[in-house]
This record gives sequence, C-alpha cells and structure tokens, in this order.
Amino acid sequence: MHRAIFGHSFAVLMAPILLSGLALYFLNKKKNSVRRSVEGASGLSTSLTETNSDASSSSTAPTKTDNYTSTSSIVTTGNRYDVFLSFRGPDTREGFTDHLYNRLVDAGIRAFRDDNELRQGEKIGPDLLAAIENSKILIPVLSVNYGSSKWCLDELVRIMECKNNCTGHLVLPIFYKVEPAHVRHQNGSFGDAFRTRERRFDSTILEKWKQALKEVSDLKGWEAKGYEGELVKKVVQKVLSELKKEFELVIPENLVGIDSHVEKIMEFVDKKFSATQFVGIHGMGGIGKTTLAKTIYNKLFHQFEYHSFIAAIRESGKRNGLEYLQNQLISDILKQKNQVNNKDEGIKFISSKFEGKKVLILLDDVDDDDQLKALAGNHNWFSSGSRIIITTRNKSILENAGVDHSYEHKEMDMNHSLILFCRHAFRRDSPPSEFEEDTHKVVSTTGGLPLSLEVLGSFLCGKKPTLWRDTINKLQKVPHKKVREKLKISYEALEHGQKQIFLDIACFFIGTDGRIASYMWDTCGFFPEEGIEVLIFMSLIKVGDDHKLRMHDQLRDLGREIVREENQQEPQYRSRLWDSQEVLKVLKGNKGTEKIQAIYLSKGSSECSGKIADQDGDIHTGEQFKNLTSLRFLHVSGAHFSGDFKNSTEELRWLRWWNCPSTFEADNFHVKELVVLDLSRSKISDEWRGWSSIMMAKKLKFLDLTECRSLKGTFYLSTSQLLQI
Repeated sequence: MHRAIFGHSFAVLMAPILLSGLALYFLNKKKNSVRRSVEGASGLSTSLTETNSDASSSSTAPTKTDNYTSTSSIVTTGNRYDVFLSFRGPDTREGFTDHLYNRLVDAGIRAFRDDNELRQGEKIGPDLLAAIENSKILIPVLSVNYGSSKWCLDELVRIMECKNNCTGHLVLPIFYKVEPAHVRHQNGSFGDAFRTRERRFDSTILEKWKQALKEVSDLKGWEAKGYEGELVKKVVQKVLSELKKEFELVIPENLVGIDSHVEKIMEFVDKKFSATQFVGIHGMGGIGKTTLAKTIYNKLFHQFEYHSFIAAIRESGKRNGLEYLQNQLISDILKQKNQVNNKDEGIKFISSKFEGKKVLILLDDVDDDDQLKALAGNHNWFSSGSRIIITTRNKSILENAGVDHSYEHKEMDMNHSLILFCRHAFRRDSPPSEFEEDTHKVVSTTGGLPLSLEVLGSFLCGKKPTLWRDTINKLQKVPHKKVREKLKISYEALEHGQKQIFLDIACFFIGTDGRIASYMWDTCGFFPEEGIEVLIFMSLIKVGDDHKLRMHDQLRDLGREIVREENQQEPQYRSRLWDSQEVLKVLKGNKGTEKIQAIYLSKGSSECSGKIADQDGDIHTGEQFKNLTSLRFLHVSGAHFSGDFKNSTEELRWLRWWNCPSTFEADNFHVKELVVLDLSRSKISDEWRGWSSIMMAKKLKFLDLTECRSLKGTFYLSTSQLLQI
C-alpha cells in the first residue's frame, strides 16, 4: 500500500512538470519548423547581385540567420528579401505556391513565404510586418478562401500600404482560380468566403479590407487559368526582369564610346534569337573586353531565368582548377553545391543537366581551350536561345571553339580617349585651359587604351602641374606600373621563341615586312610562322595588308621595359640595345658582352619603317665587337668597320648597313649565317672589298641594294642560291 500511495503521489506531483515540458517541446518544434522554412528562403537561395568585378562568380555565399529566436528578429537583423508571398495555406501551400516558391529560389531569388505554424493568435506579429516591408516585390496569391483569413487580409492591407507609401514596393497579384472582378466586389465564390469573416469585425476593419481588395484587383497581374507551370515560369521571368538592377553586373562609371560596340554585337545576337549562340570578344589586355561583355550581359539578362558570370577564368582556373570553375557554374545555374570532383565528371554533369535550360553565361578571360571545353564545350549542352559570351586575349581559342560570332575590340579614337581621361582626371569631359596641352600629351602616350586612360587619369587627378610634367617624361619611356602589369600577363603566357619575336618587334621591327624578319627568326629556331600567328591571335601585334608588323604603343613600351629590366643599370648585360647613347657607351667603352643579341645603332628611330635614318658615321673597331659573340642582329647607318672581327659576326643573321661607305677595312668579317642583308643607298661598287665576306653567306635569302648607283654587275649573287626576294 505504501508503494501504491508513493507512486500515486509521485505521478500527481510530476504531471504538471511533464505537461509543461511537452508544451515547451511542441512549441519549439513549431518554431524550428518555421526557422527551417525561412532558412530555405535565405539559405537555399543565393544573392546574384554583382558587387566585385574581380569576383569569380555572380553568386555570393548565403548567410544563414536564426530568424525566429525572438518575435522581432527580422526587425533587429534587418533581413531583406526580393519577394514576399502572401497566400491562403489550405488553398495553395502544397501546390501552386510551393511550385512558385521553389522556382523563385532556383532562379537565385530571395523569397519569403509565411507558414501557418508561425501564427499564434489573431494579430500579425512584427516579424511578418518587417518581412513585408523588407521585400522588394510583394505577391499576393488571391485564391477562393484568401478572404476568409484575417491574417491574409491584414497582410494584404499592409502590402497595399507599402505600395501606396511610395517606398518602391511592387505588387504583382495572382488571381488563383478567381476572377479579379469577384475580388474587387467580393462576390462569387470569393465573396462567399469573405462574408464568413464579415460578421465578426467592425466596419472600420472591414472597410480597410475591402479597400485593399479593390486596390489589388485594379493592378495588373495574372489569372491562374490553364497550365500552372507556364504561369509560374512567367511570374519568375517578370520578377527577374523587375529585379534586373539587383542582378546586373557592375560596370565602371564614366563609360565612353561603348555604345557603338554594343550595337554591333547586339545586331548579330538579335538576328538569330531562337538559336543557341556563342559570341566571342577578343583584343589586347586593358582594351575593355570585360566591360563590353558585361554591358551585353546586362542588356540580355532580363530574358533569362538561368544566368552565370564566371570572372577571371585564367587566374582562377590556374589557382583552383577547372572543377572549381565547373562547380561555380553548376551552383549559379542549378543552385547545387560541389557536385563534381574532376574535369571529366564536370563535363558529363554540365552537358546532361543543362541540356533543357536556356542560359546566359559570361566566361571572362579565357586563355586555354580546355577551359572552354570544360565549361561550354558544345552548343547542344544548352537549350535553344541560350547565349554564351566569351572574352579572351587569344583569338585562336574562339576559332577552335567555332563561335558563331567573333568581335575584335579595338582602341579608342583620340576624341573618346580625351573624354575618358578627363572624366577621371577632372570629373568633366574636357580639361581646364591650364591643363589642355599636358592633357593632350598624356593621352597621346596611351594609344587609346582604356585601362591606361583610366589609370593615368585617376593618378593625375588633383595633382600639381610639376607632377604632370614628370609623369609625361616618364610615360615616354615606360608605361604606368598598373598598366604594365596588366599587359605583361599576355607576354608571360608566350613560349620562349614567341617571347623573342615579341621583344624583337617591340625593339626593332615595327613597320618592317614580317616576311623578311621571319628569315632571321627561322634560322634562330623561333618558329616564326606559328609565333606570329600566336602573337596576332593574342592581340599583341597586327600585320597589315602590306605584311608590315604593327604594335600598340603601350605594348611596344612594355617590350622595351622587359628588356631594360634584364639589367637596369648596365645596358651591356641586356639582350637588345636600341638607344644610340647606350649603344655608343657600350661600344666605345669596349664593354660588349655575350648577353647582347641585337644592336640598333642610328640616330634615327629604332622602329624600322624603311626610311633611311641619319648616319652614324663613327668608326667601329673589331676590339669594340670582340665580346659580342651572340650578336644576331645589327643595324647601322654610314658606319665604318675597321680591325679584326674574328668570332664577332659568326652568329649574325641580319645586317642592315645603310649608307655603307665605299671602303671596307674589316678583317675576318665572317657572316656565314647571314640570311638578311640590306645595303640600301650605299656607295659600294663592284670592286668593293666587302663582297668577299658577303659571298660567304650562302644561306642569304634577302638582299636589298636599293639606290646603290655605283653597282654594275651581279657577280656577287653567284653564291646566293637561296635568295627569295
């Protein structure tokens, strides 16, 4: 008996405690359920707003917040949403609204949907009010029983207040299986449900509800008739379009002259709207390819539910691997994280999972065929109407990929260059009168390169005239450091022979017929046919219709600075010398070394445009050339050679000796490897002593004797069986 009494007493004692515990358990369970629901809106979706042009993707990592630790947590944390969904749970929670919510989240839209489990009591809490106020687009799903819910009606009142208060809210109503007129006048089946509530509340509250119902029914929205999947798709598309500014990629301010480029590309893009198109933009570093591509992306964005911007692919791919880039793309399009572990797995995943999706993808700074194959290997990976935009410095990547349209982004003209520079330097379109002359000088050094104009304009903004003049003097020798670093990326990607050709052109061959220079490069093992093609594809040089080599001024200065950096203080330890003062200092001081491969000695320009430069006229001795055992290129004008040149000219491939004197006083001037000889405007005759040395050059392929008026015969050609021109 005592045991029974004890057990009974214990049960009586513990019952209230257990009941309280169970009540607390179920209350917490409800709160946790709501928390998971809201985290589905913020945790499963990601913001696609571009905040950093150097970011690797248009997505940013989601921030999860414990939204329901208190009834006012949304107010205190300041969470913001793109869309707030107001709906009657029993009507649409598990059907239409669920489909709509998930499609919004899949499209990267931060959506909030209320859940009935949150509702305790008859009054809307501050958390829901804050969710409405902090959402940009408000979508009430007006179903048959919407008007029977005080919660729904109170939400609608707040929704319409937000719209009417001019706070920038947009209301997009969906009339789900009800007529807008029935909502406006509260009749039909909608009116029947509304009247179940009408008797319980005073006239003031009823008038607020009726006014809100009238106002919302006057708005342009959608009627849910027919296939719901199509309606969901239209709603998501409309939301994306309205949120366009939020999702647009960030582009620089002060853009100048970009409209004409955009129009040319859009002309092509709009012609074949229904087909999948690959569009490539190529050009030299700093020319503005990424900015142009982002502008195109922003113009097209509102047409696509699925979109992705993968930035800095060259750098990010090398640092993180191709599978990292593939996972970024998958995350942007499908909202699925870390799906692939290697490139091949990624190719299979993307090509199969993206097939039915119309996508807009911008792949920025592609520098390898494998990158494109891994991210967008084929047109049939994507649904019709997709647009894949690619930027690259290397035109061959676009050709290998078979893009539908390739566009070369070129330098700015002088007019646009001045405006762009002035916007950064003076915050206006033209310079103040006191800076007009210096402005033109600075702009003329940039060669119309937007990067250079922006960097220099920003650097000189607010600076004193003395600094401007110092900068101008420096720019005439070497590009600004930031510009140089950007341009050097392309140079570093070259192979050894290609680098040698690039440096030769920068130092000596701008304006020269590339076919002639190739004779020298070929015998040096630089593979010029491939090398020149690569340099063209990478926008490092251009070749005119006359076969002459062209190079942007900034790239020329970059090449020369690379050579200077071989040894800043002592030019004799550099590979190439083109400054006449430095050349004379080295030669007259007998400081020549085996490091020197090429010398341009003339008082004229080292850009060999074909014009005869001023004569050097100095006498150069064998002693001065004694240690130049690696010399393969020599340009002189009017110079005299005297003394023993044994071992100094053995490697010479190119000799341009303009205004050569009639006397020849050099001994052991052996040029057996010579392939290019230019003796234009020389005073030489058939009796010239130098012929014996020249006739040793049995590999000679090019000989120029323009205006050598004293020559009569051609006996000196007898040993030159390989002459091409």
